[in-house]
Order: sequence, then C-alpha cells, then structure tokens
Amino acid sequence: MTGRIHSIESFGTVDGPGVRMVVFFQGCPMRCQYCHNPDTWETAGGMEMTVDEILNKYESSRNFYRGGGITATGGEPLLQLSFLTELFEAARKKGIHTCLDTSGVTFRRNNPEYRKQIDRLLVSTSLVMLDIKQIDALKHKPLTGHTNTDILDFAKYLSEQEIPVWIRHVVVPHITDDEKDLYRLGRFIGSLSNVKALDVLPYHDMGTVKYESLGLDYPLKGVPPMSKEDAIAAKKIILRGILDVRAEAQSEIAPKIKH
Repeated sequence: MTGRIHSIESFGTVDGPGVRMVVFFQGCPMRCQYCHNPDTWETAGGMEMTVDEILNKYESSRNFYRGGGITATGGEPLLQLSFLTELFEAARKKGIHTCLDTSGVTFRRNNPEYRKQIDRLLVSTSLVMLDIKQIDALKHKPLTGHTNTDILDFAKYLSEQEIPVWIRHVVVPHITDDEKDLYRLGRFIGSLSNVKALDVLPYHDMGTVKYESLGLDYPLKGVPPMSKEDAIAAKKIILRGILDVRAEAQSEIAPKIKH
C-alpha cells in the first residue's frame, strides 16, 4: 500500500511532544479561510510513499527524535485512513510515539464500517491533536466549507474511548474571537475527560505567499494578524468556560456523595 504524501518535515517541535518527524498527507476536504497549506488540498497531488519508506526515514535519525515520534498532519490524514492505520501500526510495533493532527471532519459515528476502521486506528494512536475551528455551527460552515457536527462528535468519541487529546484553536480577529463563542468552546472542552493540553494560536497571514504562487485569492486579505497578547486573552476566556463547567459537574456530584 502507498499513501500520497505532500512532504516530510524532519524537525517538528510544535506537533506533539518532543522533536518529531512530521508527515504531511496530501488531500483535504476543508477549505479553511486561514489555511496556510492550500497546496495540500488536492488529493491527486504529492508523491507516493510506502510505510517502509517513511519509517526508514525516521529510523535513519531515530536518536534525534528521542522523546518525540511521528506526527501525521496535512491536509487531512483521515482521508487516507487505511494507509494512516498501516503507518501507525507499524510505528507502534517499533515503539514510536504516534500523533494524529486532524480536524475530525471525516468522522461518521453512525457508519459501522467506518467506526470499525477508526477504532483500529485509535489502538495505535498515542495522541490526537484536534483542531476545533469554530464552536458555533452557523459560523463554522462559511469559515471552513463544512459544518462542525461530526468534528464535535469526534471529540466526544475520543473522550469516550479515552484517547489523549490536545485541542487546538486558531483565533482570527472578528471571526473566531467572539467572547461568547470562546466561552462556549471552553464549556465544550470542559465536558471532555481526555484533554491533556489546549493550544490557542494567534492567526497569521504568512500563507498569503502560497496563495499567490498557486494563483488563488486569499480569503482573509486585509485581516490583521492576531497579537500574542490577544490570543492569551482568548485562552483565558476558554479556560474560564472549562473551569465553570467542571465546577458545575462537581457541585452536582457532591450532594450525591453525601447521601
């Protein structure tokens, strides 16, 4: 089996714990307005690689990745579910930490065959980095081209399966920085039992060069980058939502314990 791979980065430090080899999968159904990898969208692009070719590349520098592992990102790795599963299974057999960086947009709980495939993948997945673009369903579709129904359901499913998750949220001025939305996002995250970290990332416009080189119009032209200070303020609102929902859950449990 071969997968379509856009590129491989040999020194990833923000794509999971430790220093990691980051494998960019080709193809993505989302069209996020702030995407900085539009060259990964088309499924027909990239280069064909086997699992052995990827793992041999990793093994050649294995000491360099001590404390790290392999991260599958994209694009959307779940579009190539069978190949991704084969890669992660082979990696885990070699004792390599595996991280899936995904939007979860392809998840279909009510499809038994798909769920069976996902469950097989998750057995060999050490960590999921889940991008939640926008908590509001109506705002999510114009931002990404898709609703967030299956994405949020995937987050719940990962919690049910006790798969460790890092949540990522990009804060874009006037698009994903609404205080009510951030608080709602926090309350949703607080309802999950498996979240190990929260990354709130400030929007940047460094991807505009790629759009120009591909002859594409940049959707957020004119939107200023988000400052680190504003991103920190947004994270505080999300954290407040997390703490509030957890405090409410504890207050509901306490009377039951007394009785």
